[in-house]
Amino acid sequence: MPSAILDQLDTFGPDRCDQLDYQQATDYTRELTQAHAENFSVVSWLLPKRLRDDFRHVYAFCRWADDLGDETGDPARSLELLAWWRDELDQCYAGQPRHPVFVALRHTIEKHDIPRAPFDHLIDAFVQDQTVTRYDTWDQVLDYCTRSADPVGRLVLHLCDYHDDTRQRLSDQTCTALQLINFWQDVRRDILERDRVYIPQDIARKHDLDIELMVKIVKLDGQVGSDDASGASCCDGSQLPSAGMAAIRPAYVNTVRELVERTKPMFTAGRALWPMLSPDVRPDIQLFTYGGQATVRLVEKQKYDTLTHRPSLGKPAKLALVMRALLGKLRSGRRGHAGAGGQS
Repeated sequence: MPSAILDQLDTFGPDRCDQLDYQQATDYTRELTQAHAENFSVVSWLLPKRLRDDFRHVYAFCRWADDLGDETGDPARSLELLAWWRDELDQCYAGQPRHPVFVALRHTIEKHDIPRAPFDHLIDAFVQDQTVTRYDTWDQVLDYCTRSADPVGRLVLHLCDYHDDTRQRLSDQTCTALQLINFWQDVRRDILERDRVYIPQDIARKHDLDIELMVKIVKLDGQVGSDDASGASCCDGSQLPSAGMAAIRPAYVNTVRELVERTKPMFTAGRALWPMLSPDVRPDIQLFTYGGQATVRLVEKQKYDTLTHRPSLGKPAKLALVMRALLGKLRSGRRGHAGAGGQS
């Protein structure tokens, strides 16, 4: 599917950037957020109304950076656009925003005293994606998450006016875990769409999984699926796995099992953040963990074979997670603010 954001470069791009006032820019970020499926997690109706526009402004920054990095189909072009996006960030922090996202974001940055570092780190991650498509070690993958995932949680905390290191470190646990389970969920998609593999070589070798052989098999299987008149592929469960898929399945399953087992404790560790949050923002942040752990359970249920079938949460499951968070909010309301950490 073509990127709607890339289609807007003629209006809001490096060569031309139409000026919007703050209200118009806020309307723009609202429409952008509502147009993407991720808004289930980004701005749920559990979030206090006073924070919704601010969350949308930050989301719009991330959405633009993500598409500039992932949707051009040309790493050189992506690097050019990401450099331009960083220049726009420069102008925003200099008090002279031009792009509508930064016109909206500037107000949020000033309101919540948000430092620049998380925004820069996210851009750094998208820049890294243009040149690094394989990872030798588990530690290298974790290091990537410090730029690709952890800044998002830190931005969320800043939006809630929490700026201390203790909460940020706990948030990092959850965000890294979310990024990792997304990697293990999307191995096939990352290969077919961007020739990227986040499974570290050191873990794969322990289980005799040949990463490059896996890539070749997935690409060949993807070509066969795309040639099928029905458009089916083994990834959606409508066909039996190919012989190649079947051959690497034991090694793949054992690899993903270890990766999931390494990921799960991070979700548990991140839960220590919850009592440190005020009851009005806690449920929306809990949704991130609930969603990630639900995905873990889906991966376990299909015995770690995410290569032939991608696990995903349906609407009923998402609604159940929201209701779970809502019940927690109601219980917190009855208890008052007891147990909520002070802001700092």
